[in-house]
Amino acid sequence: MSLQAQQSEPDLHGALDDLHSILIPAETLEAWAVQRRLFALTHRRRLVAATSGRLVWITRGLLGGFEVGNIRWQDLEAVSLRVGIFGADLVVRAGASADLASEGAAGSRIFPFTGLRKAQAQAVYRICQAQDQAWREKRRLRELEELRARSGGFQVSGMGAMAGAAAAPAGGAASFPAQPAVPDAARRLAEARKLLDDRLITDSEYETIKARILSGA
Repeated sequence: MSLQAQQSEPDLHGALDDLHSILIPAETLEAWAVQRRLFALTHRRRLVAATSGRLVWITRGLLGGFEVGNIRWQDLEAVSLRVGIFGADLVVRAGASADLASEGAAGSRIFPFTGLRKAQAQAVYRICQAQDQAWREKRRLRELEELRARSGGFQVSGMGAMAGAAAAPAGGAASFPAQPAVPDAARRLAEARKLLDDRLITDSEYETIKARILSGA
């Protein structure tokens, strides 16, 4: 916090002290935004912050104390920012998780933070966007690895079927798996296509996976 901000708004000291008091070891504060007084006429101003591991906000009581809410970055689904004349509104959507189980019905939840200072809200928004993109990439790579692992399983089962046929006695009936390989290959191709349609893999990655499934190489 700058010296000018400290001098003009000494009441922020307590909120920032409360914020630092709830950070876990190795967690760093990257950006924060405070609600403008105009939007907090009936309550104390809310403070929202982006850390290295989550989005966290503090609501301070009129007579002391404070409440804390947070969203893990891996639960973030979408974030939007609207900058107006007097302030900025940050709206975050987060998916259901163990941390939100107490809220009742499954599904996404919306968290609005209204009347924030513009420059501060923009800084928090940028970090939210960066974290959202980073976790989307992590999920894409994980799903890609799972698909590759499943494709490898298909190749092994196909080789096993050919080995069983080769080992069958001459003139005897060969023993084949209960489920033929072709439908399994079609299912795996459909999974790969879905990842492509969802933009979780690139065209070249899709073609590579497709070629491996079809050739069994």
